[in-house]
Amino acid sequence: MIVKNSLALLLFLLLNALLCAHGYSQENIAFRYPIIPKPAVLTPESGSFTLTKNTRIVFAKANPDVKRVADFLLQMIENSEGYQLCYGKLNEKNNVILFETDNSITNEEGYKLFIQPQRVLISFKNAKGAFLAVQTLRQLMPPSIEKKNAGVKKISVPVVAIEDAPRFSYRGFLLDVSRHFFSIDFLKRYIDLMAFYKYNVFHLHLNDDQGWRIEIKKYPKLQQISAWRKETQVGFRTDTPKRYDGTPHGGFYTQKELKDLVKYASDRFVTIIPEIDFPGHSQAVLAAYPQLGCKDSVYTVSTGWGVHKDILCPKEETFRFLEDVLSEVIAIFPSHYIHIGGDEVPKDRWKESPYCQDMIKKLGLNGENGLQSYFIRRMEKFLNDKGRDVIGWDEILQGGLAPNATVMSWHGDKPATEAAALKHYVIMTPTTFTYINYYQTPKTSEIEPLANKGIVTLQKAYSYNPVPSTLQPGDDKYILGVQASLWTEYVPSEQNALLMAFPRACALSEVGWTSLKNKDYKDFTDRLSRNLLHLDALGVGYANYDQK
Repeated sequence: MIVKNSLALLLFLLLNALLCAHGYSQENIAFRYPIIPKPAVLTPESGSFTLTKNTRIVFAKANPDVKRVADFLLQMIENSEGYQLCYGKLNEKNNVILFETDNSITNEEGYKLFIQPQRVLISFKNAKGAFLAVQTLRQLMPPSIEKKNAGVKKISVPVVAIEDAPRFSYRGFLLDVSRHFFSIDFLKRYIDLMAFYKYNVFHLHLNDDQGWRIEIKKYPKLQQISAWRKETQVGFRTDTPKRYDGTPHGGFYTQKELKDLVKYASDRFVTIIPEIDFPGHSQAVLAAYPQLGCKDSVYTVSTGWGVHKDILCPKEETFRFLEDVLSEVIAIFPSHYIHIGGDEVPKDRWKESPYCQDMIKKLGLNGENGLQSYFIRRMEKFLNDKGRDVIGWDEILQGGLAPNATVMSWHGDKPATEAAALKHYVIMTPTTFTYINYYQTPKTSEIEPLANKGIVTLQKAYSYNPVPSTLQPGDDKYILGVQASLWTEYVPSEQNALLMAFPRACALSEVGWTSLKNKDYKDFTDRLSRNLLHLDALGVGYANYDQK
């Protein structure tokens, strides 16, 4: 069981009091330094630094990006304690938090955190590392730091020496807002929690058969029609007969809202990667623009789950539509990558279409898979010409991989190994370890709300190694990182989304950050029991049952 609230706090205080007398056992260290993800090197020491209203923030060298990090720290303390720390001078040595650049740090997100009784020293290569160091410092503070007007006044943090850097450069978190729509305020809260656990990529799944969630000015019917469905299926998608709630559902984000969200994430050193999924998962698009389909038909935004046969037809009109849409998307999102989907593309409509069959013959393509590859390659060239690279789900390997594409592998090690052998970068998000829309305990429906069938326990998520054992020697360099994925067919509310995400997101943050040699599940759960008090203070309703 995950220990909560008063019991964990009492145990922490008792262990902390006994540290000096009984030495630093592994368990004591876990409770004294409940940092998630676990740092690369942590050297425990006795004593503490006490932060008060007289503490000063000092910079070894002026840097606007680092000042933005310090401002984050100041705002957090002011929100909790009611006083605002001041900036001091470099010659001040005591009761200070000093930010300084360290050229010996090579990793872009690397940092050193030295907490001493007289001062806190934060060293970094750039502002990313400074921000991550502040998150570590935050996790060492009393959980009340997360509460507004907590009024502790004196904030004690344990003395320690930490040198840290991530294992992987890509540590992502997907949220599907197409199946269920979530508010901008919730997305900001989600980003805050990601940053707290050192995730650096927010993958925003913006469209699917059940809804379109981004304002596209050139195609207003996407907002008027594609963003709304008349009702939603309840129960499992395989249930017979199917049942529906009879309640309209939908919404979309304006471009102004999304630009604000991009800045909000950037201030927390999180990159938002938008996904516009095609040519499959496009029934919502066809509901507004049926001429983009292969059949002369009337389409509706889907009210049920599963893979749908109606997909985009590779007409010139379709490519113009997608180029227009993506042009507006890249004007909102400055990310190097644009995710273009490419998954679960049934070929039924293409097989039935004289236009598609004629196209396959004229271009000398290898059947419908070759046509899919042509579709993806063409859109990749468009985005490459705009200075962007593409990510696609591992089905983009079918028919031949686009020249510069990065593969997001959700089917496990096999597609990842194939892509790496072709010298393409890979992001690992296999269903069996990282899909946190699955049940999280073997008891499933006895104690959990409805979820996608399958089980990913906390321990199973933690056990994942994103580097496949099937890689050829040297190909591990193509594994960029790992991603937690929360699909929302059965996640109808913000409360439910947090319940599904945490604490498994804590485990997967450590998968992406911490080296294999430093990982230990018992040690992780010891730290987690104390760390979760921060989520309690933030009002995050995480899952709290046996997940072994």
